[in-house]
Amino acid sequence: AAGVLGVAGRRDCSYKSEEASDENMSVEAVDREAATSSRPCTPPQTSWFEFLLEESLLEKHLKKASPDPSPVQLIVQFLEQASKPLVNEQNQVQPPPDNKRNRILKLLALKVAAHLKWDLDVLEKSLSVPVLNMLLNELLCVSKVPPGTKHVDVDLASLPPTTAMAILLYNRWAIRTIVKSSFPVKQVKPGPPQLNVMNQIQQEKEVTENILKVLKEQAADSILVLEGALKLNKDLYIHTIRTLDLLAMEPGMVNGETESSTAGFSISAEEMQCQVCYDLGAIYFQQGSTNSTLYGNAREKFFRTKELISKIGSSLHYTIDERRLAGYCQACGVLSPSSDDASQPATPYSRIHSCLRSGNYQELVKIFLEDNLTPSLPVQFRQSVLRELFQKAQQGDDAMNEICFKVCSCNSVCDVMQGRPVGIQFNQLFLKPTKEKIDFLLEVCSKSINVESASESSKRKMAYFLKNLCLGLEDLQLVFMISSHELFIALLKDDERKLLIDQMRKRSPRVNLGTKLITSFYDIPASASVNIGQLEHQLILSVDPWRIRQILIELHGMTSERQFWTVSNKWEVPNIYGNVILGIKDNLTRDLVYILMAKGLHCSAIKDFVHAKQLFSACLELVTEFSPKLRQVMLNEMLLLDIYTHEAGAGLSGERPPSDLISRVRGYLEMRVPDIPLRQVVAEECVAFLLNWRENEYLTMQVPLPLVQTNPYVKLGQLLAATCKDLPGPKESRRAAKDLWEVVVQICSVSSQHKRGNDGRVSLIKQRESTLGIMYRSEMLSFIRKLREPLVLTTILSLFVKLHNIREDIVNDITAEHISIWPSSIPNLQSVDFEAVAVTIKELVSYALTINSNNHFWLIIQADIYFATNQYSAALHYYLQAGAVCSDFFTKMVPPDVYTDQVIKRMIKCCSLLNCHTQVAILCQFLREVDYKTAFKVLQEQNSHDAMDSYYDYIWDITILEYLTRILL
Repeated sequence: AAGVLGVAGRRDCSYKSEEASDENMSVEAVDREAATSSRPCTPPQTSWFEFLLEESLLEKHLKKASPDPSPVQLIVQFLEQASKPLVNEQNQVQPPPDNKRNRILKLLALKVAAHLKWDLDVLEKSLSVPVLNMLLNELLCVSKVPPGTKHVDVDLASLPPTTAMAILLYNRWAIRTIVKSSFPVKQVKPGPPQLNVMNQIQQEKEVTENILKVLKEQAADSILVLEGALKLNKDLYIHTIRTLDLLAMEPGMVNGETESSTAGFSISAEEMQCQVCYDLGAIYFQQGSTNSTLYGNAREKFFRTKELISKIGSSLHYTIDERRLAGYCQACGVLSPSSDDASQPATPYSRIHSCLRSGNYQELVKIFLEDNLTPSLPVQFRQSVLRELFQKAQQGDDAMNEICFKVCSCNSVCDVMQGRPVGIQFNQLFLKPTKEKIDFLLEVCSKSINVESASESSKRKMAYFLKNLCLGLEDLQLVFMISSHELFIALLKDDERKLLIDQMRKRSPRVNLGTKLITSFYDIPASASVNIGQLEHQLILSVDPWRIRQILIELHGMTSERQFWTVSNKWEVPNIYGNVILGIKDNLTRDLVYILMAKGLHCSAIKDFVHAKQLFSACLELVTEFSPKLRQVMLNEMLLLDIYTHEAGAGLSGERPPSDLISRVRGYLEMRVPDIPLRQVVAEECVAFLLNWRENEYLTMQVPLPLVQTNPYVKLGQLLAATCKDLPGPKESRRAAKDLWEVVVQICSVSSQHKRGNDGRVSLIKQRESTLGIMYRSEMLSFIRKLREPLVLTTILSLFVKLHNIREDIVNDITAEHISIWPSSIPNLQSVDFEAVAVTIKELVSYALTINSNNHFWLIIQADIYFATNQYSAALHYYLQAGAVCSDFFTKMVPPDVYTDQVIKRMIKCCSLLNCHTQVAILCQFLREVDYKTAFKVLQEQNSHDAMDSYYDYIWDITILEYLTRILL
C-alpha cells in the first residue's frame, strides 16, 4: 500500500513537470507550474493498518528521526482500533472480540512502549489515563501475571524478572497518577461547541474519574507492593521489542523462566529502588496533608533517593527531576524536621519556617535582609511569606503591621535590585510615611548593596529607587533624611542631588482634589488596604460613608483610569440624577456622590432607614458647596426618606407626623426652583402622605394651581381630598365628587381605533392602557396602594363599585358606602373598560383589607364580589366575617346597616346553593318579613349538607317551629 501511494505521488509530480514543459502553454503558466513542481512533495502519513500488513515496518518507522505518526500517536491508534466494540445484526453493541487482529494491534502498542523504554514521564505526558491504563494492563497480561490476582499477595522475589517489573511499573504508575490528580490543572479553553466532540470529552472524563476512583481505593495495596520491591536485591528486566516477539511465538507459560523473561532491558536493583523511593516519597507527601506523620516517611524516601542518585550517577536509564526532588526535600525538612538536621547547616527555607512557627519575626526580617545581598529565595516564596503575614495582620494583630512593612520593604528593594517593578503592597503600606519607616527603608537599601563591589547597573537601579522615593514624599523633612544619607550621597552625583532638592523645594503641595470641597469631610486621613480587588469588595459591602470615602481615595491613589461607580451593577441611580452626577469633572467626587446616592437609595428600598439617612447626609454635605442643583436633589430625597421612616415607624401606630415634616412636604409641593431634576415618586409620596394624615384643607384650598395642572398625582389627590371633605356635608355639594368621577372614568376608558382588514371589513381595536386620562390605570392603582386613610380608601372603593354597577349586563350589584354621591350614568358606556374596572375593584379590596381586615364595609364588598362571580362559599365566609367583627363575634346585635335584607338574602342563596338547607331556614328568620315560603320549602329537603338537627335550637319563629313539628311527626 505504501509503495502504491509513493508511486502515485511520483506520478503526480512528474505529470506537473510535463505540463510545465508543454510548448503551447503561456509564459505565465510555465512559471507558475515550474514554481509548483519545485516544491517538495509531503510524504503521506503511514496508516495504522499498514503495520498489520508488514511486520518489519514498525521497527523501520520507529528508527526514523521524526516518525509520523509519532510513537505515542501509534499507541493511541493501535489501542483504539483494538478496543472498538462491534455491532451485530440486531444492532446490539458487543465487546471487542479476542481475535488475531486485535491481539496483534495490542502487541504493536506494547512494542512502541518498549521502544520508549517504558519511560513513565514520556508516556504520562502524552497518553490519557484510560489509554495508559489499558496499555499497562496489556503489559501485565503478556508478562504472565495471573488475571484477578492481587498484586499485594504476590511474592515479587519468586516471579520472573519481567513479570515483577511489569507489576512494579503498573503500581508506580498508579500512585503517580493519584499524586498528579491532586495537583490543580488549568482548564483547557474550549473551542466551538460540537456535540460529538463534547460527548467524547465527557465520556473520557467519566472513564478517567472511574479509573482514578479504583486506583485510590487500591492505593494502600500499591504502596505495600512498592515497599516490598525495596527489599529485592536482584536486577530486573523489562520487555523490549525482541522479548515481546519471543512471547508472541512461544506458548503461554505462567511464572516460567523463559528466554524472553531474562533477555529484556536490564534494570539494576539500585536504579529500581531509586525510582520506587521517589514515587513512594511523592505519595507519602501527598497524603501528609491528612496524616502529618507521613511527612516523615516522605522525608526518608526522598533523602534515600538523593543518596541513590549520587551513588548511581549518570547511569540512570530514567531521569528524575532533581529540582523537584530538592524542593520536596526542603519541604520535608520544614514539615518534618529531624534530629539529624542539627548537624547540617540550616537552609533559609527552614530558618524562615522556624521563625514563622515560633513567632520570631525579628529574626525573619534579618533573614530577608541577608538574602537581599545574595539572593537565593525565589520571589514567589517571598510573596507567599508576605501574604501569610498580611493574613495575620487582618485577623486583628496590630503588631504585625510593622512586620508586614519591614518584610514588604525587603521584598521591594530586592525587586528593585533584580529589575522588577515595585509591588502595590509597598505603595499601600507607604501611604503614610514616618521617620521610623524611612529609617528602616534606608537600612534595607544599605544592606542590599555593596557599593564598592556592585556593578554600575545595580548602583543606578538603587539610585533611581531613592530618587523616586524622594519625589513621592510631601514632607521635606523626610526628603532631607533620605538625601543626607550616606548611601544617597554615594550613589547620586552632586548635580543630581542639588537638582532633586531644588525640585522638591519649588514643588507645590500635592492635593487629592482640585478644590477642597468640605473641610470636615475631606480631612479624615485615609488608611492603606491590601489590593484593588479587596478594596472594591469592601466598597461594595460598606454602608459607612466615611469608610466609603477612605476606600475611594485609596483606589484613586492606585489608579486614575477606573470609574469606580461602575464596580457593582446593583448601584442604580435614576437617569435624571445620573446625568447631573456624571457631569462632575473631578473623578473622585463623581464616584463618591454616585455611590453614596446609589447606596442610600438601596438602603431606603430595603427599609434600612438608619444607614440611608447617614449616606444621604454625607452626600448632602459633600454637594452643598459646589452644586446647588444636587443640594436640592438631596434635600428632596431626604424628605422622601423621612416620609418612609415615619410611615414605617410611628405612623403605623397612628402617631401624627411632626409639624416640621408636614411643612417640608408642603414646601416641596410649592417649590418653584428651575432646572432641578425631580422624581415623580417624591410628589406621589408627598400627596399620599397628606391624604393619609387628613390634610384635606391644604390639598383642597392651598396647593398652587400650576402644580395641579401639571402633576397628575396632585390633581388626583386634590379631588380625593375635596370629595372626602364634602362627605359629611349636604348631598347637594357633590361638585368635587363629579370631577373625581370624570377623572377616574377617563383613566378607565379605552381609546378605540378603526382598522380595515384584508377582507375589507372595518374592525374596532381597543387600547387597554389608554392615554385619555391624566395617568395610566396601573399608575393610579400604584398610587392608591400608598394610601392608608380609611375614608380615602372607602371613597375610591365606592367610586369603582358604582362604576362597576353601571354596566348594562350586570346581574348582582356590589354594595358600598357613599355610593349615592356618584353620577348614575355615563354618556358612552362603550368607552369604559369594565373588565379593567372589575380587576381594579378586586385589587383595591384586597389591598384595603391588608390595611384593616376588620372593616365590615370592606368585608361586605369582598363578599359581594365573590357572590357576583358565583364563589358562594367564599362569599358566605366574608359575610359572616363582616357580621362577626361588628358584633364582637355575635355576642351583640349586628347593626342593621351591615346585615341588610339584601345581604341576608344573598347569604340565604349561598347556603341554598351549598345545600345547607337548615341554615337557610334559620337565616329566613332574620329578614324584616320572614320568608316562610323559602323556609318551608328547604325544610322539606331530604339531603342537607349541614348539621340539620343541631340547628333546631336556633329556630325561634313559632310558625316555622309548628311547621317543622308537623313534618317531623
